Amino acid sequence: MAEGGDVAADGPDQTRPAWDSGGLPDADATSASGLAPDDTSIEAAVPDRPTDEEILAQQNLIRAEQAQKSEYVGIQEPMSALKEEYVNGNQNFVQKIEKLEGNYGTFRRTRGDGNCFFRGFIFAYLESLLLARDLAECNRFTSVVQAWKAHLVDGGFQELVFEDAMDILLDQVKEVTKPYTNYAHERLLVNMRDDTVSNLVVMLLRLITSCEVQRREDFFFPFIMGMYDEPPATVELFCQRHVEPMGEESDHLHIVAVTDALQIPVRVVYLDSSGMPAGGNGSGPDATCHDFVPDTCTPGTRPRVHLLYRPGHYDILYPKEA
Repeated sequence: MAEGGDVAADGPDQTRPAWDSGGLPDADATSASGLAPDDTSIEAAVPDRPTDEEILAQQNLIRAEQAQKSEYVGIQEPMSALKEEYVNGNQNFVQKIEKLEGNYGTFRRTRGDGNCFFRGFIFAYLESLLLARDLAECNRFTSVVQAWKAHLVDGGFQELVFEDAMDILLDQVKEVTKPYTNYAHERLLVNMRDDTVSNLVVMLLRLITSCEVQRREDFFFPFIMGMYDEPPATVELFCQRHVEPMGEESDHLHIVAVTDALQIPVRVVYLDSSGMPAGGNGSGPDATCHDFVPDTCTPGTRPRVHLLYRPGHYDILYPKEA
């Protein structure tokens, strides 16, 4: 998914022009709008209502200012902290979180700047490699990322645009292959909070996602057609507008594309208002879970990354067995 001169109170502002004071001398010479008939230039100067684009830009600015108050990746917190956000409000959410506490012990917030899915996805994945010291998976992922260099070039992306980002991502993988220490864990967190490192990695993931969608146009185009009342005319145009730009929110399509491209299985837990709250200590509806498992994975493959979706935002979940 934030941060004029005074007018005297004892009388009218004598510096204002007569037409703006409501004190025109000849009331009969004024129009119904309060303006003289020949003074159309004043009426034309009244500002129009902001356009939808201007309103959206203002909303995005407010969101960006609010986002600056939080880290790109936060600290791990108990699930009770999440429940506390809704205890005096949405009881449906409260009951779903209580049920989630049976499977998840903690969660980690990500900044709500529109890049939360990609940032949460890659941090949770790298963290899982670090904690498990899964060298085989590190090697597999490295090979997959390196192979994407040729795919991106073939897709029309200039190597100059993404080569530094790819090197940075692979450097993070190299770091997590080293023996685990608290310092290594902290270093990963510091890196993913760094503007340059974190945003370059997110940019790379967006380009890979875009390229994957365009490479499999026949598969993804029906998804795109169903997402909008007036969908973009081409898959390429969709990617240019809704995948590649930083800050664009991610949907089902983005998740399918990036998990398939990198062959990383992900579980998304949807915390929404579906279902009716029920009485009594967690007896309400369960949160919906969806596993995005690439076809290249062997049957029964378990998700490596767990994300919590709340309307418009993704955070990271930590299973208790992990």
